[in-house]
Amino acid sequence: MRFDNKVAVVTGAASGIGRAIAVAMGEAGASVAAVDRNEAGLTETVGTMASVGSRATPHVVDLADPTAVSTLRDEVLAAHGVPDIIVNAAGFDRVEPFMSNDDALWQALVAVNFLGPVRLTHAFLETILAQGRTAKIVNIASDAGRVGSLGETVYAGTKGGVIAFTKSLAREMARHQINVNCVCPGPTDTFFASDDASFITGQVLSVSGGLTMAG
Repeated sequence: MRFDNKVAVVTGAASGIGRAIAVAMGEAGASVAAVDRNEAGLTETVGTMASVGSRATPHVVDLADPTAVSTLRDEVLAAHGVPDIIVNAAGFDRVEPFMSNDDALWQALVAVNFLGPVRLTHAFLETILAQGRTAKIVNIASDAGRVGSLGETVYAGTKGGVIAFTKSLAREMARHQINVNCVCPGPTDTFFASDDASFITGQVLSVSGGLTMAG
């Protein structure tokens, strides 16, 4: 699977699944705009990619800030051009009982895990649609959003929102040949970003080793 001459925007690229996606995209030939609020981790990701000849630019962004998302869009367009692939992998969690939560946690979870992908996707789609381009959008949710998870009640709610957002946006974007899909991980090394997935949209892939089969 190759992504030569493709531009990919990957959020959450400083660590974990987001970093793995960014690195894999770069190794497959894509030019990657790597996005995260963790500057040190992002620098490490881009350095790793550069060491194997991948082209990547770091973008330190707090996705909870709407103005920062608009600025990111402009930076990416200037550095790479219009993206062909958007991967919304950024997110965070704090595991504790619901009754121990506070309002600040809820606000942060919604701002980053749900509104982050919504704002970023909207910002880039403005340009993609205006230029009549196609794109692949992959949202990283969680099986917590499908079946719930003890100690992650509001987190699960935000990820459930991402799943519903994915399905609804896929319906709206189908006429524009823009595919929108969602991965609910555990570990995974495959995504819906290649041309081989052009007939797949609005789908939710659970990758959890059977952990949540009952859901």
